[in-house]
Amino acid sequence: MWLIVTLVFAALCVRLGFWQLDRAAAKLALRAEVAERAALPPLAAAVLAATPEAAAAQHYRRVTLAGRWLADRTVALDNRQVDGRPGFVLVTPLVLADGSAVAVQRGWLPRDAAERSRIAAPPLPAALVQVAGQLAPPPSRLFAFGADAPGAVIRQNLDLGAWSAEIGVPLRPLSLVQLDGPRTAADGLRRVMPQPSADVSRHRVYAGQWFLFAALALVLYVGILVFRARRPR
Repeated sequence: MWLIVTLVFAALCVRLGFWQLDRAAAKLALRAEVAERAALPPLAAAVLAATPEAAAAQHYRRVTLAGRWLADRTVALDNRQVDGRPGFVLVTPLVLADGSAVAVQRGWLPRDAAERSRIAAPPLPAALVQVAGQLAPPPSRLFAFGADAPGAVIRQNLDLGAWSAEIGVPLRPLSLVQLDGPRTAADGLRRVMPQPSADVSRHRVYAGQWFLFAALALVLYVGILVFRARRPR
């Protein structure tokens, strides 16, 4: 019986170890895919995705979009950290020529230490603009105790479907992370393209621990057998 228990436990530990290695490999593959897409020629605005399936294939591609800002619909996503500092990511709809819009992550703004709700957002032009950056999934979701109130400027998360109904403009199922460059005004916002997590070393450490548990279980079982065999009757 104890042999079966030991073998089952060891097999489970080995399986968990390989699962951690698979996760590390998947993250490395995703990082490589992101770098490969970012190195491709800029995507033509005319083929911008209109469905979630098409959007997934365009994530991390570079693109330049022409449109007009809906400045009064700007949302500040709270509790977004950069270098350990809390702050906001400003998201503003950019209305394209066909009437649809794209949620543009314009950049990061540090939180005001004196007044948490004060947001010194830089002004946006009313004229037609060209916004350059990289396509990305919608802004990442953080844990929240409740839903954000419609119309609120400061929010924890942003659901594109609900936001589209709120602003009365159809939103594309992706976002554009605006990046610094010749087309981007120096407005004080910090712009960094979010990268997929690549903490592969942690998964490898966990894998090593699971393999060690499996080996210890087998060694312990063999040691008990040897002890019993040598024990005087």
